[in-house]
Amino acid sequence: MSELLTLVLAGGAGERLQPLTGVRTKPAVPFAGKYRLIDFTLSNCINSGVRNIYVLTQYLSSSLIRHIQEGWNISSARMGDFIYCIPAQQKIGKEWYLGTADAVRQNIDLFNEDYEHVLILSGDHVYKMNYMRMFEYHKLKDADVTISTTRCTVEEAKNLGVMEIDRDESILGFEEKPSIPKTIPGEKEYCLTSMGIYIFRIETLKGILLNDLNDFGRDIFPHLVRGEASLYSYDYTTYNIIRDYQVEIKENRNVKTLYEKTIDSAYWRDVGNLDSYYQTSMDLLKKDPPFYLYGIRWPYRTYQAELSPGKCVQGGSIADSILCDGCVIRGGRVSSSILSPNVTVENGSFIEESIIFNDVVINPDVKIRRAIIDKDVVISAGSTLGYDIQSDVQKGCVVSDTGVVVVSKGMHL
Repeated sequence: MSELLTLVLAGGAGERLQPLTGVRTKPAVPFAGKYRLIDFTLSNCINSGVRNIYVLTQYLSSSLIRHIQEGWNISSARMGDFIYCIPAQQKIGKEWYLGTADAVRQNIDLFNEDYEHVLILSGDHVYKMNYMRMFEYHKLKDADVTISTTRCTVEEAKNLGVMEIDRDESILGFEEKPSIPKTIPGEKEYCLTSMGIYIFRIETLKGILLNDLNDFGRDIFPHLVRGEASLYSYDYTTYNIIRDYQVEIKENRNVKTLYEKTIDSAYWRDVGNLDSYYQTSMDLLKKDPPFYLYGIRWPYRTYQAELSPGKCVQGGSIADSILCDGCVIRGGRVSSSILSPNVTVENGSFIEESIIFNDVVINPDVKIRRAIIDKDVVISAGSTLGYDIQSDVQKGCVVSDTGVVVVSKGMHL
């Protein structure tokens, strides 16, 4: 049995991602065509050799639980590997989870003598990370708590936990979502922020949970910093370099050469609102994407339905885009977009800079730009989206702060 237990917090309502979270919890939101947000956290776990995992659910969790049951069945009683979903059960009172720390408090019965440390993760971030390296650092520092940190702009830091550290990387201060974040000394544009990834010594965590503190960022960490516990920052950018490679064929004068392209990733995004979700998705379509999906040594896993290969026929075209199984581009054009499984684009339609979820039908002569279209939507022939914002709002669409049009699940436009 591993000495490290893992808890994935996956009960978030994701209010700033509405309407995408109107029918599902935030970790279950589709991403990159074939995945859900939680797949990146769980893939990091499996690739790191972390295989004792409880996923704590609460808000609109049915699709998330089904996804994990169908796509993440690694349970082996004999080998000690498991991923179990634990729904909110009001174990210690009549309240549902009152915060991230309260979610752990209400499941403290999951801790047992086999584990000395617990890794606590968020189920809704996009990144690549070897958690065992962080665990080795945690043990090397003999820390009570280790928090993974990254640099963010001052504006981004206003929605995150901001820290001060000394030269030994010991945490001296912690402030959650400050209106005026403290910047890194000598770098006025950046702050050191929490990634929502923590390792606790279990005895330390049990002790702090006895207090009436419900949230890690707002309550637990400021309290610990003022006490005698040892808290350390794990610098994600410095310590977490993961080397992967892509096998490519390079042709020069009809001579094809196989070579390996080494990839380093220090990309991390909290897709907390519609615009950050949209921009993180568009990052995947860049010529040299900052978050690389196609490495061999660090694969991403998910549930995949048995679907036919995607195809582009009848003079259709697709450029700079992601196309999943089951998609049919029948005479339409797709540019700089992400098409999830079973999307149909009919003749004369043009899709650009958009994200289309599963089972969407786009009829002939439709024009769509800078849109997010949820599952099971049907777009009528001749319609437009993203060209007249006021008209889109009148149709019942939601528009983000930067003008991205969002169509709710099941709508017929």
